[in-house]
Amino acid sequence: MQVHLSRENKQLLLSAVNASAAKVFIDGPLELGGINGGLRPMELLITSLASCSAFDILLILQKQKQNVEDFSILVDGVREKKQFNSPFKSIEMTFSFKGELDIKKVERAVELSVEKYCSVKASLHPDINIKYSFKINEY
Repeated sequence: MQVHLSRENKQLLLSAVNASAAKVFIDGPLELGGINGGLRPMELLITSLASCSAFDILLILQKQKQNVEDFSILVDGVREKKQFNSPFKSIEMTFSFKGELDIKKVERAVELSVEKYCSVKASLHPDINIKYSFKINEY
């Protein structure tokens, strides 16, 4: 797996391109010289966690012949304020589903993803408190 990062301007705007030519922009805040032209690195981290879980959950539910009409995740990360860095203290994910779904199957899919299958979660520091919940047909 390989990603190539390049500087896009004279400030902090970067682009990341993967082997299949998909591109994402990364930028810093205005006060550090960014232009709000992309996601912040820490936003990308929680986005990676959520999307990793999303893939697992949707594939599990598909195998169980559950009809997911719509799906979204709200991710909220709380960071510690330290002198040199600000790691995540906690991350909370709320999974929202729409469709005629078996609540037990959804609950199990979410649990399996977050607790067992998600490689991004397995790569995070164990001190980060990761919480999750789900709701069905409550958009």
